[in-house]
Amino acid sequence: MFKIGPYSIDTPLVLAPMAGITDAPFRSLCRKMGAGLAVAEMVTADQSLWHTRKSRLRLPHEGEQEPRMIQIAGGDPQMLAEAARANVDLGAQIIDINMGCPAKKVCRKAAGSALLKDEKLVADILDAVVKAVDVPVTLKIRTGWSAKYKNAVTIGKLAEESGIQALTLHGRTREDRFRGEAEYATLAEVCQTISIPVIANGDIDSPEKAAWVFQNTDAAAVMIGRAAQGRPWIFSQIKAWLEDGIKQPDPDAASLYQLIAEHLTGLYATYGEYMGVRIARKHFGWYLQQAELSQWRKSFNLLETPDQQQELLAEILQPLTQPFANSA
Repeated sequence: MFKIGPYSIDTPLVLAPMAGITDAPFRSLCRKMGAGLAVAEMVTADQSLWHTRKSRLRLPHEGEQEPRMIQIAGGDPQMLAEAARANVDLGAQIIDINMGCPAKKVCRKAAGSALLKDEKLVADILDAVVKAVDVPVTLKIRTGWSAKYKNAVTIGKLAEESGIQALTLHGRTREDRFRGEAEYATLAEVCQTISIPVIANGDIDSPEKAAWVFQNTDAAAVMIGRAAQGRPWIFSQIKAWLEDGIKQPDPDAASLYQLIAEHLTGLYATYGEYMGVRIARKHFGWYLQQAELSQWRKSFNLLETPDQQQELLAEILQPLTQPFANSA
């Protein structure tokens, strides 16, 4: 268990915010699979851009499992403060500030990990957002801008002094993007320096890796991102390993069928038939890859209706159900 402000998170496993991926249906599924906390997709602090259909779907937060955590991105302290207030009005219970995104389109606007270059601006942003809202504010960063400019310890101290309630650290620099391996020596140093909870992020893709991170750092929790794509059950597998030392297998065909069918239904309900079908394609592709059934991906991507997608799902997995059941 770890705490963010008044919220006790029973399981120290967090779903990372990923644009275009961690929408409401996926967050709900990962929570069901064992994630203690699921962070909503990043939204821009520029409210003039909130009129788009994509933003309108991301912004309402009421009705989801608590605590509801939303991530905002931008480079202007006042704009971020106003965005934080607006998200709280929409039901957010924890505000996370993004200073970790390495995407060029974000960094070009002096947001995301680009902010790590300007520690004075970082301090101004943190102070403005913390003072703007009555809910906990958290921060996500990288180890620094480049291998020669790692300042995660300094930023961690600034965060704690500003009233930030938890810090997530991705074990790469902005320059690394997602190349190479994440390192955890910097995270361990940050954990030893500050007293607020530190959440470890980067390359945590198995129960064994999660256990290693906990054993070799003082991290309060681990955050799972890309490893959950097409594999939301990774949370239950990590939880089983950490709590009971049990190596939990991947879901059998019957369980996988039910899980994917539920996910697809949630996408159709959230986005409508036209967009739901299209968004389902990428998620289904990840599921097929995990199940070593990638040969079906092209066929699925040609389908145009929810019924067609659900029928192909049944065609692929239902014949596998009986053999899986017999071998259990």
